[in-house]
Amino acid sequence: MTYCVGIETDEGLVFAADTRTSASFDDVRVYRKMHIFEYPGERVFVLMSAGNLATTQLTVSRLTRDAEDPQAARSLRSFKHLYEVAEYVGDLLVASQVKVQDDAQQSGVSVQSTLILGGQIAGERPGLYMIYPLGNCIATSPETPYLQIGESKYGKPILDRILRPQTSLEDAARCALVSLDSTIRSNLSVGLPIDIALVRAGDLRVTQNMRMEADTPLYSEIHESWSRKLEAAVHSLPRFPWEPARAPEEQASALPTLPPRRAAPRPDPGDASGQQQ
Repeated sequence: MTYCVGIETDEGLVFAADTRTSASFDDVRVYRKMHIFEYPGERVFVLMSAGNLATTQLTVSRLTRDAEDPQAARSLRSFKHLYEVAEYVGDLLVASQVKVQDDAQQSGVSVQSTLILGGQIAGERPGLYMIYPLGNCIATSPETPYLQIGESKYGKPILDRILRPQTSLEDAARCALVSLDSTIRSNLSVGLPIDIALVRAGDLRVTQNMRMEADTPLYSEIHESWSRKLEAAVHSLPRFPWEPARAPEEQASALPTLPPRRAAPRPDPGDASGQQQ
């Protein structure tokens, strides 16, 4: 399985994705699920994927081939609007699924993939789309300025509570990291490293791009700080009527210490005949 989240704010776009794929208990690998197509000064696109790895790789290969072919009738470089790019990517996704399904010869392996596409074309605002296996797509809205694919439920609460169109790009990126960290903690099929990219409105390029491992200082600090502050928040909530009032100094001393970090999780089983993101 996988987890990817894309966020749109007034300042730009944030993309974050894990990198774990599995085909069985003993076949766990790291694959990049975030793909960047960058044409500085003209346009920039970031594509994230969840689902069948063969389908995703074929779709990305076809996108790259068309973009590098000046004679191609349609490519990432030929459209004037982002929604047209989303429709084009959806068409390629459907065609790739058909090709992979034909190659699989009715093996029972799911060949479907879901994508998040975001970016900016010169003259337009940045935008974010989710592309479904059928090729249709939806965009973000002011009420829901983010999109998720894969194991979305564990990382959703912080996004709902914090994100607004006016949220700063860096705060949105911190929310994305906490959302990934919460999912990794609760679901064994999502794992490190985490890829994160920021596209600031008007830059027409990826403004920031980094990969975070378990021992990356920034990720470790966010992980530990979030855990401790969540505990502190729970202990500071109003007390039940039957509880005695707690003095401020008692409240501070009552905070428990964090348990040791868990051991490396076992992977989520996938189908042995097809890698799944």
